[in-house]
Amino acid sequence: MFDKLEAVVRRYEVLTERLGDPTLYDRPADLRETNAERSNIEPIVFKFREYKKLVADIEGNKDIIHNEKDEDMREMAKEELSELEAKLPAVEQELKLLLLPKDPNDERNVILEVRAGAGGDEASIFVADVWRMYKNYFNSKGWKSEVVSISEGDRGLKEIVVNVSGDKVYSRMKYESGVHRVQRVPDTEAQGRVHTSTITVAVMPEADEVGDVVLDMNEIRIDVYRSGGSGGQSVNTSDSAVRLTHNPTGIVIAMQDERSQLKNKEKAFKILKAKLYDLRIQEAHAKEASMRKGLVGTGDRSERIRTYNYPQGRITDHRINFTIYNLPNFMNGDVDEVIDALIAHNQAILLQGEEA
Repeated sequence: MFDKLEAVVRRYEVLTERLGDPTLYDRPADLRETNAERSNIEPIVFKFREYKKLVADIEGNKDIIHNEKDEDMREMAKEELSELEAKLPAVEQELKLLLLPKDPNDERNVILEVRAGAGGDEASIFVADVWRMYKNYFNSKGWKSEVVSISEGDRGLKEIVVNVSGDKVYSRMKYESGVHRVQRVPDTEAQGRVHTSTITVAVMPEADEVGDVVLDMNEIRIDVYRSGGSGGQSVNTSDSAVRLTHNPTGIVIAMQDERSQLKNKEKAFKILKAKLYDLRIQEAHAKEASMRKGLVGTGDRSERIRTYNYPQGRITDHRINFTIYNLPNFMNGDVDEVIDALIAHNQAILLQGEEA
């Protein structure tokens, strides 16, 4: 571990020296890359400095205990030594976590897709509830959310697509992908029976404009048509709606929220790129998960990941068998406890792999 840490420190010093080169500021792309890399490893360098100071202080107090003649000084050194040695394991653990392989997509913004599954109107109502939950969560994190597309049902939402931007959005939201199950008594249930409904959540890292996904336009069918609203009424008198069909994968993106065909096309292509990039990530994750049993994150979209049980006030994440009884606060956006547990689980799996 310490060889890795010393190498990181040397790299940090190289990058710091590079930032002192005035000519770097004439190359914006190189400047951004240098700043980004330095920022990413800076927490490791600072934590390693803290660790080394802690070790030096421990050795200093041991030296006082063995060599100092003044009894009061020795007693003070013993007290301080006890406190310092108690801190050391936690700092060592933090260093190990900081050295774990980083998901290269963690820094990215995401496209969030929430869609009604089984359960009719109740599933659509739950889509609206979950969207409200996520929106509150985004606000608590200082993230920005922009609705890209929305499809309303008779009650609730059939589907909503949202662009979420901010600091390390994907690093936390990637654990939300999968089937979410709700158990509660619907408003329409006269007998008071508990119904089970499902919705699906997909969290896709936003693809870079250059490099991540190269589209072959010969593989994409573009259809334009007239927008229509709920009930069949005309929303637009021109062919502004756009539908993209990616023939190799069968992915279809339909966009009609904007009155401009160009804007609808831009949004549709952005979502198509994110979906194609997400497919690539899922394939890579499946390979990694097969090597590291128990790893969770961007897995099978058809997997039931969580149950929201209203009669018991319970949320259970099935991937790690984690249950809390805090449903009202959770549905108001206080979801960090579950996400933190998922992150801790993954870190434990990765640490086992590093130490094996």
